[in-house]
Amino acid sequence: MAEYQNIFTRVQVRSPAYIGVPLPRQDWPRTGKPFFLRVAGFFGDAQIGPIYLGGTGLLSIFFGLIAISIMGLNMFASVNWNLVQFIRQLPWLALEPPSPAYGLHLPPLNDGGWWLVSGLFLTASILLWWARMYRRARAMGLGTHVAWAFASAIWLYLVIGFIRPVLMGSWSEAVPFGIFPHLDWVAAFSIRYGNLYYNPFHMLSIVFLYGATLLFGMHAGTVLSVSRFGGDREIEQIIDRGTASERAALFWRWTIGFNATMESIHRWGWWCAVLCPLTGGIGMLLTGTVVDNWYLWGMKHGLVPAYPAVFPAVVDPATLTGAAP
Repeated sequence: MAEYQNIFTRVQVRSPAYIGVPLPRQDWPRTGKPFFLRVAGFFGDAQIGPIYLGGTGLLSIFFGLIAISIMGLNMFASVNWNLVQFIRQLPWLALEPPSPAYGLHLPPLNDGGWWLVSGLFLTASILLWWARMYRRARAMGLGTHVAWAFASAIWLYLVIGFIRPVLMGSWSEAVPFGIFPHLDWVAAFSIRYGNLYYNPFHMLSIVFLYGATLLFGMHAGTVLSVSRFGGDREIEQIIDRGTASERAALFWRWTIGFNATMESIHRWGWWCAVLCPLTGGIGMLLTGTVVDNWYLWGMKHGLVPAYPAVFPAVVDPATLTGAAP
């Protein structure tokens, strides 16, 4: 049993391939012959497949491929169709939104129009995938917790790419498609609005981000630590507590004074994970629409101290004698 007390699963118990529970009669059949991958077995179940796509899944993948193709071809064109430069500069390439001059109007394709088109297909793909997750959960008799957690992430995506730009009256407020350009946009966004770190909803988002990471790390470590006592069979431990959950409970009660149960720890983690993009989206939505400078907002509400008066006061040139009206 000591073989289980490692970071990686050194003992892989393999059973015959499992096709899954029966599907409703109107559903499409699962596709693909299941196979086993030893590398996957180091971290979890070694079985790969079969896969169920269904109508919403196929449409989601189709629209997603269109969106990615539009982004990729525009990035390819930006390096003059040079394959070497495309591969070399890919992390820095971007598909930019329209310029502020267009507002919320439809721009030419080569001046931000492709960004709108790819964004439309990408949004359709994401929403269809959400519908797929929700319908699969209902068809399998599961709760819809995963779909609603995904909806929280979609909320943040829609805020920064659609809702906030519409409220600000310009598509130029949206995020470019690209790896480093997206990060540059976040940095510039924070500077433009007086440091996003003073945004209280951003603070909450970071708290829930680190909180979810910590909780899942604690939970994963706890279950792995009592796996020799059957702790990995969490459903059994929930409905009929055994030595694994008793030892885990004692460990945390002795360590921090209280413990979550084998069931409630997942609710703790679910809420922390869901509230991270939920509060982050609220913070982004308020930026520029309600608050123009988070540092000045923080000073006004006693959140942050004012900078010391090291330099002399700056005189507004418009107030000087002889200034143009």
